[in-house]
Amino acid sequence: MKPVNANPSKMPATRQRITLPLARGFVTIVLSSVALLLICLVVAPSSVSAGALSGSLPFAAILAIAGLGQMLVVQQGGFDLSVAGGVSLAVVISTHVSAGNNAELLPAILMAAGCAIAAGCANGILVGFLRLNAIVATIGMNALLYGAVFAVSGGVPRTTTSLLAHIAGGSILGIDNTVWFAVAILLIVAFVMKKTVAGRRFEAIGANPRAARAVGLRVRQHQMMAYVCAQLLYCTAGILLAGVTSQPTAYQGDSLLLPSVAVVVLGSTSLLGGRGFPVSTVIAAFFLNQLSQFALAVGVPYSAQTIIQAAALGFGIAVYSLRMPNLIRTQLISS
Repeated sequence: MKPVNANPSKMPATRQRITLPLARGFVTIVLSSVALLLICLVVAPSSVSAGALSGSLPFAAILAIAGLGQMLVVQQGGFDLSVAGGVSLAVVISTHVSAGNNAELLPAILMAAGCAIAAGCANGILVGFLRLNAIVATIGMNALLYGAVFAVSGGVPRTTTSLLAHIAGGSILGIDNTVWFAVAILLIVAFVMKKTVAGRRFEAIGANPRAARAVGLRVRQHQMMAYVCAQLLYCTAGILLAGVTSQPTAYQGDSLLLPSVAVVVLGSTSLLGGRGFPVSTVIAAFFLNQLSQFALAVGVPYSAQTIIQAAALGFGIAVYSLRMPNLIRTQLISS
């Protein structure tokens, strides 16, 4: 009887599988973005020219920041309709309180951040502790924020300070500063959510608040923190928006309400709460912004932008409502 050859080098080749799990939402939004860029190159090349991209990327980055804030709230099964008021209040405080004086810009930014924290705490108390409907509570907060907007500005726009215009409107290595801000915020949010204990607890609470409460997690405090962090991100988006717009109006935040929800849905975050996908949300912001640029390039009037955003929101809900596998696995088979 021949002995078994135990030498691995002489054993028959076997298949080895390397599985790389990719979230379905990430794959979908990446493929959609690539397809959109290809369509733009063929149908409307002007929408992807260097000039068009340099002009639109700052606004895509601002939308990404606001979308990340909305994502934090949606993860907890909530909904924040005070985006417009939060962004607009940051815009008018950073422009009217500083009054064109660079030395007053930092106090203005700190005041805007303080108002954002107060608004976020109020939303968190109303929704998390008093158990009010999130839509009703945040609509009311949005009205209060707009009341503060008109109290500060009187409805009259004011020119951005030169320092804020330089910070938000400048560029480093040929890339707009707003894009760098968006990347930095994305890295912070993604790291905290995916690599820290607090972030994993945050996602667990959003997925199943009752189970989280049963194991002793502070559900209401996490929900309130989601609204506070969201308002701080809206505030950041508003300050950057004031910097890239020479004379922002008191209604500057209105254009971010529907898109902030659309990018969250396109980024595959469930409206019922649970896991969030920061990277997919940021890519979705670029996709939605480029979709708007493409529509303008082919002659769709600007007044139809809301319809386009609503259609994108409906598309996202329809795609992620389909019963598909949660993960797309790329298998590399080697002998």
